Amino acid sequence: MITWWCTALGRPWSWEWIPYPGIWVATLVPLVLYVRALRRYGGVVDKKKLAQFLAGMFTFWASTDWPLGTLGAGYLASAHMAQFLLYTLVAAPLLMLGTPEWMARQVVERLHLRRAVVWLGNSLVVSGLLYNTILLLTHAPATVDTLRSNQFGSFAMDVTWMLAGVVLWLPVIAPLPEARARSAWGKIGYLFVTTSVVAVIPASFLTFTSIPLYRTYELAPRIGSITAIEDQQLAGIVMKIGTTPIVWSTLAVMWFRWSAKEAQTA
Repeated sequence: MITWWCTALGRPWSWEWIPYPGIWVATLVPLVLYVRALRRYGGVVDKKKLAQFLAGMFTFWASTDWPLGTLGAGYLASAHMAQFLLYTLVAAPLLMLGTPEWMARQVVERLHLRRAVVWLGNSLVVSGLLYNTILLLTHAPATVDTLRSNQFGSFAMDVTWMLAGVVLWLPVIAPLPEARARSAWGKIGYLFVTTSVVAVIPASFLTFTSIPLYRTYELAPRIGSITAIEDQQLAGIVMKIGTTPIVWSTLAVMWFRWSAKEAQTA
């Protein structure tokens, strides 16, 4: 039987490569459609945007495929957490930055989603609540143990995380200008609160709880000398500090741009 997507395997870990055709398809199809659209409608290609989109797709593939995808699906809670951060804080924003406005407009209009996208991007409270709801639900033990037990559930979790990343960054860097929040300080406050407040809850539980929370990773064959508790604590640490460099560097860039703009208009 072909395994199309990463899932908990229940057998000792080895560094033997495992093929996941479903992940290859999920990576190649957007790339093919993107390049095809550029050739057909794009005119002069923006090399910076192309590089950003390619980097986003590479991050998605590296986070989903073997070995990180396999480790996160059924061996290490810390790998599971690393996947979440890579999807939401790296892959999703890079894909958004790499999508030209005309392409994004065509997609959302064909799917009849323009009004919803614009509303969500301008509704900072709703976007923040939706992102953090997904964060909490997809890190709940019952959700993880249920979805990671089969490849379809694991696929659903990965896709949900990518969508969560889009929701998170929509008010800040949406390809459609009208879908971005208008206030620079609103964007800065939104990004800080959304990524720093609610995330403390699951991170603290993972770091300080003395019993394993996830049956999937507690019962998984151990890798090296790391115990289930140590792995879980590492996952909490990754969630706590993994967000900081990306979010704070983004906030710094946003502040300096706002400051420079204010200086020009003064």
